[in-house]
Amino acid sequence: MAHSKSYLAEPFDDPVMTILKAIDRDVARGEDILMLGFGMVMLSSTFAPIAPPTVILPMVALTFALSSGFARCHYLGMEHKLTAAMSQLERRDKLILRPIAAVFIENPMPPLIDSFNLLKNMKRTWKSVLGGILINPLWMPIFYVMGMQIVEEQNLILLNRAIISVEKQIMD
Repeated sequence: MAHSKSYLAEPFDDPVMTILKAIDRDVARGEDILMLGFGMVMLSSTFAPIAPPTVILPMVALTFALSSGFARCHYLGMEHKLTAAMSQLERRDKLILRPIAAVFIENPMPPLIDSFNLLKNMKRTWKSVLGGILINPLWMPIFYVMGMQIVEEQNLILLNRAIISVEKQIMD
């Protein structure tokens, strides 16, 4: 299935509503990606009687890393599609969609390579080290990628709030 490079690739009557529906659907997909990761991690405890923690804990970290990575790629794709769609709109339509575009501008997401770099995310690194010291050193990578997952979720929440505010503005 080919993905369009803009939210206005399909025929539309009202460009603002078309963009709102498409980005709302994409936000829901991003939330689904993150919830799939959380769900898989929650199911990992069912393997505790079979597999040792040295197997389960790295798999939990990998699950969080994959779900947050896919969510980040999806978020960046939403940003690119919105930018492409905004370039095709009239000024008044751009003003209506400004709160959504502002979320992407105010919360820029660095590339995944920067998110996985321990030295560029010192606060997250120290929190994961502290958690590893308090609980178990094997949990350090889990805490680190869980922090990435939380950042992705916060961005999707902000984006969802912006979409709701624009929808309310249109309805009024």
